[in-house]
Amino acid sequence: MIRHNKTFLLLLFFCFLQFGTKAQIVNIESARMQSDTTGWMGNAGAGLALTKNVQQVFSTELDAHVQYKSNKSLYLLLGSYGFLKSAGTSLIDNTFLHFRYNYKINKILRWEAFTQLQQNVISNIKSRFLVGTGPRFKLLGTKMIKLYAASLMMYEREKETNSSLIHNDIRSSSYVSITFTPNKQLEIISTSFFQPLVNNLNDYRILNQVSVKVKAGKRLGLRVRWNYLNDSRPVPGIPSVNYSLSTGADYEF
Repeated sequence: MIRHNKTFLLLLFFCFLQFGTKAQIVNIESARMQSDTTGWMGNAGAGLALTKNVQQVFSTELDAHVQYKSNKSLYLLLGSYGFLKSAGTSLIDNTFLHFRYNYKINKILRWEAFTQLQQNVISNIKSRFLVGTGPRFKLLGTKMIKLYAASLMMYEREKETNSSLIHNDIRSSSYVSITFTPNKQLEIISTSFFQPLVNNLNDYRILNQVSVKVKAGKRLGLRVRWNYLNDSRPVPGIPSVNYSLSTGADYEF
C-alpha cells in the first residue's frame, strides 16, 4: 500500500510540475512557426492521461496556435488549457490566451505589441492581464542559427485566488532566444526571460525554456520541453522555484 501511495504522489507531483510551470510566463519563441512564405499557418497539440491506482486521476492538456504573416507584419494567437482531476476533485485548472503583433522595420529591428489573459489555480492566480510593447532585435540570422533579443515594457494586473488583493504593476520583459536548426527534421530553441518590476528590481521572474522538436511526418511533430521558473515574489504559499519536463505532439496545418 505504501508503494502504491508513493506512485500516486509521484504522478500528482509530475502533473503539478507540468501544468503549474507552463502558465507562468509564455514562451512565444517556441510557438513561432518559421517560414519564408506569407499567409496562414498553425498547429494544435493535445495530451491525455487516465490512471487508476489508489485513486483515479484524469489529466488533459490542449493548446493551439494560429499565425498570419505578410511582408512586414506577423500576427500570433495562442491558446492553452490544462486540467487535472482526482477522486472527483479538480486539482488543477489553468488557461491562457495570448495575442502578439510583430512589425518588421528593417533587417535587424522589429516592433512587438502583445496582450495576454490567464488564470492558474495551482499558483493561486485568479486572473492575470498583461499588455506590453517594445523593440525586438535580430542579432544573427543564418540558415542554421537565429539569435534574437528583446526589451519590452508591460502593464500587469493580477488578482490572487485566496485574497482580495489586486496588483497593478509595470514590469520590464526582456528575453534572449536562440534557435538551432541543423536539418529539416530537428529544431532546438532555448529562450531566457527576465521580468523585474520597474520600481523594485528585487521583485523579478526568471524563466528558461528549452524546446526540442522532431518532425515525425509532413505535418506531425514530437516535442520535449524543459521549463525552469524562479519567481522572487510568488503568491503566498507557492514555491519560488518551479520546473518541469514534458512531452507532446503537434499537428501543423
